[in-house]
Amino acid sequence: MKPRSGILAWFHNETTLVEVTMDGRLTASATPGAASALSRGTGLLLAIASGLAVANVYYAPPLLDVMANEFGMRRATVGIVVTATQVGYGLGLLLVVPLGDLLDRRRLIGVQSLLSVLALIAVAVAPTSNWLLVAMAAVGVLAVAAQVMLAHAAGLATAGDRGRAVGVVTSGIVIGILLARTVAGALGDVAGWRSVYLAAAAATLVMAGLLYRALPRSAGHRAQLSYRRLIGSLVRLFAEVSALRVRAFIALLMFLAMTVLLTPMVLQLSAPPYSLSTTQIGLFGLAGVAGAIGAAHAGRLSDRGRAQRVTGVGLVVMLAAWIPAALLPQSLWGLILAVIAFDFGLQSVHVANQNLVYRTRPTAQSRLTAAYMLCYAIGSAIGPIASTLVYGTVGWPGVCALGATVSLTSLLFWASTRRLPLQSPEGTP
Repeated sequence: MKPRSGILAWFHNETTLVEVTMDGRLTASATPGAASALSRGTGLLLAIASGLAVANVYYAPPLLDVMANEFGMRRATVGIVVTATQVGYGLGLLLVVPLGDLLDRRRLIGVQSLLSVLALIAVAVAPTSNWLLVAMAAVGVLAVAAQVMLAHAAGLATAGDRGRAVGVVTSGIVIGILLARTVAGALGDVAGWRSVYLAAAAATLVMAGLLYRALPRSAGHRAQLSYRRLIGSLVRLFAEVSALRVRAFIALLMFLAMTVLLTPMVLQLSAPPYSLSTTQIGLFGLAGVAGAIGAAHAGRLSDRGRAQRVTGVGLVVMLAAWIPAALLPQSLWGLILAVIAFDFGLQSVHVANQNLVYRTRPTAQSRLTAAYMLCYAIGSAIGPIASTLVYGTVGWPGVCALGATVSLTSLLFWASTRRLPLQSPEGTP
């Protein structure tokens, strides 16, 4: 193999060697200073940082109404702002996250964070709707740093502790999503929607420095592949790993359902009879704190071999959440209950999914993350467009019918595939 030069050589300094035992456990032979397992302090830092990174994707929903007013966008199509971010996120998953199996993840995370600062500033100064959409797509591409952090945590953790590690970082991601809605709503009311992205840029810059100083280098074996073959191996992973195929499709459906709930909810709450401000709408994000609790608990249960049970219960809870959601506009409390239940179920299933997928290929965790989350992004991109079109045509009842149909489909799909073997033979380098 030819020696690397330039930026690839910089990324590959001080490689940590890891052996994979027959039962899937990792044993590390590292250079001095490299970590072989995830400490609680490092896990907490990754949770906070990943929450901040993914929050960049979720600032927009509470601000859609004011963005539509400023840029002259129709409310039936303003969901394209969220879709642009999710499309960018999908591209980042496909083209950036797999690099974590090739390069040092610590430095990859640092580069992504610094570029995110520039993208967030571009959103904050956007003079036109077209500029806004391009900048939001760039924010989405770079926000996948959260997924590189998740793969880094999974790679540092031992096999028996991986569910807990994934649960902790996912809890941070959930809290980041929830606080994104609340912070965006509050700042949007006080200082305008542009201040949200300027504040995010400043916070991301500070976090980039903390991460570079504190994170250990990648603890996993790095793939000996060209970039083209690395990206191409994602297709092989889908073909070879049954757990990935099943769990990625469940993710697509459940995140599609999530955006069906959250995107038109903003339009409904900002209209009569409630006419809520962006701050008040943003506070609805706090109702989903149960999602963080569900994620942490699901990680522990998955480590004990109960991932399938967690999945079934979570999908049933998500389906049931559409019943109180349909009570809007007659009952605001029904919507609050729906958000709590939906986030709890979704994040529980999300952690169970990832834990099962990560078990299959310890040496390809960045690519497994990319492949799985790519389906998540597809669902999240379809949801805003579909739900705002339905909302503009038949209103909130139509949105609830659409969401319930998607949730029922995910439950039925899981029930039909839950007895399939999830482990697959090694094949992808």
